Amino acid sequence: MADLICRALKPGDAPDLAPLIAENAQALKRGAPRRPDEVFAERLLEDKSIEIIGAYEDEDLVGFAAFFDIPDLISGLRIGQLDDIYVMPDHQHKGIGRSLVEELSKIGTARDWLHVRWLVPNKNKVDNSLFEDLAEPGDEDSFIIPISRLALA
Repeated sequence: MADLICRALKPGDAPDLAPLIAENAQALKRGAPRRPDEVFAERLLEDKSIEIIGAYEDEDLVGFAAFFDIPDLISGLRIGQLDDIYVMPDHQHKGIGRSLVEELSKIGTARDWLHVRWLVPNKNKVDNSLFEDLAEPGDEDSFIIPISRLALA
């Protein structure tokens, strides 16, 4: 593996991030590929509520992890919530995903997080080996409440 550098992404990294966001959506949803949207990627990188770290091999962005720094109401501490992680298919199984999780662990240590909560789709059709290797099942289930259902209630 070439030299890997993990770092926080900035709005100027949007042209590198946009194709990976589109590839990730394609991998999870199947169907027609999405076009890379640099404007969306830039808005995401400017959004103060989410943080994204990227993994660069040489000059190429080959993976990213998107996370939130949120309060935990039970403990009174803060936790990290890993929302999404993606590594380009031709770079998978080389330790890049693990490196992104390790970088997130360093961030969590510096911020004194209690833990990192990793939300993984239960109907995930992509390779599960990374989170099965690094994570353990939590004591909570994840449910999605459609906004339309709330509007009708």
